[in-house]
Amino acid sequence: MRRIYESDAVERDRSDPFRPGDAEEGVEPQAARSITSSAWSKRLLPHWLRHRVVTVDVTAERTHVGPAESVPFTVTFTNRLPIPVSVEVRSPLLWTWSVDGHVEASRVPVHDPPDGTAYLNLDRGERRRFRREWSGLFRISDREWDRADRGEHTLRVAVNVADPDGKGLADETTITVE
Repeated sequence: MRRIYESDAVERDRSDPFRPGDAEEGVEPQAARSITSSAWSKRLLPHWLRHRVVTVDVTAERTHVGPAESVPFTVTFTNRLPIPVSVEVRSPLLWTWSVDGHVEASRVPVHDPPDGTAYLNLDRGERRRFRREWSGLFRISDREWDRADRGEHTLRVAVNVADPDGKGLADETTITVE
């Protein structure tokens, strides 16, 4: 490449904008000003719209299982807009899952997550997936677990906002223990 430039094979002319010129000394490129996608969403999209464009979906790999058999499930959050969206949540814990109303299938009182707001940030058209597993057991004390009764159990996922059902930020599926 050096020979090409030294041989004058490339014609240089400062007056013609379509011909390459020599690099000017001391000129630094200027960075384009930008705003983060979450800041853009927070300032321009109303809360009610942010809640409507994010969908929550939970699917279990198997809906019929034996006693104490594990149930892998997938949680999917999707942004349906072609622009980034940020949903404000009540704590650093962005979402929770529960079985029959017991958070993470535990009958032991769960400690509340620390106070403070956080954001579930989804880029434009982003689909974010999480994989979890319910062991088919309920925690009844710090060291004891109990098998789930035969019958239907409801696996529910919700974004950690006030009234996730009313805002459409929750989903559930039914698992049958045979």
